[in-house]
Amino acid sequence: MGNSALKAHLETAQKTGVFQLTGKGLNEFPEDLQKLASNLRTIDLSNNKIELLPPLIGKFSFLKSLALNNNKLTALPEELCKLKKLETLHLNGNHLRQLPAAFGQLSALKTLSLSGNQLRTVPTQLSGLRHLDVVDLSKNQIQNVPDTVGELQAIELNLNQNQISQISVQISHCPRLKVLRLEENCLELSMLPQSILSDSQISLLAVEGNLFEIKKLRELEGYDKYMERFTATKKKFA
Repeated sequence: MGNSALKAHLETAQKTGVFQLTGKGLNEFPEDLQKLASNLRTIDLSNNKIELLPPLIGKFSFLKSLALNNNKLTALPEELCKLKKLETLHLNGNHLRQLPAAFGQLSALKTLSLSGNQLRTVPTQLSGLRHLDVVDLSKNQIQNVPDTVGELQAIELNLNQNQISQISVQISHCPRLKVLRLEENCLELSMLPQSILSDSQISLLAVEGNLFEIKKLRELEGYDKYMERFTATKKKFA
């Protein structure tokens, strides 16, 4: 991609606050973007070949939305955690194994998509994020859901298509969790905490494609209570 094309994109971005350059085979984050560090509210560099997000990302202090889906990122810089206004972060289809230690400082974050990476556990850093609504961790290599999940503030947690065989009972303590997706994992029925049914806020539990028949779920204690929540939610949206 020529410099003139990039220049045109930068000029547009200066006016709109949006920089979108997808599917252009970029190998690196365009350094010229830092000239617009105080203008930009949205950056979308999805479907490129970016391997590294440079530390200068920390300068975009007004950024609200960052999308880097389908790139080649293997790690994220700590500087990303300085983005105090960031509300939406889409990193689907990369090679991430973990999140930066300071990730919990992204205090405005509402939506986080990490589908199709190489995470092996639910990152503990997520428990510190107070405004998180939706977390997508589907299609990773997660094997267990740790106790720290109990502090997660999310309304929806997507763990479909992982390798989960163990879930902490703490998940039923999530204060705002309404939708829990666990389809296509390695769960035995005995490993599903019954308190999810009997004693949680969860009103949509998706568990198809595990190591038990769905009708067996209906025999568990607490299933009636779950169905009450499920039906009440359905009525609300009907």
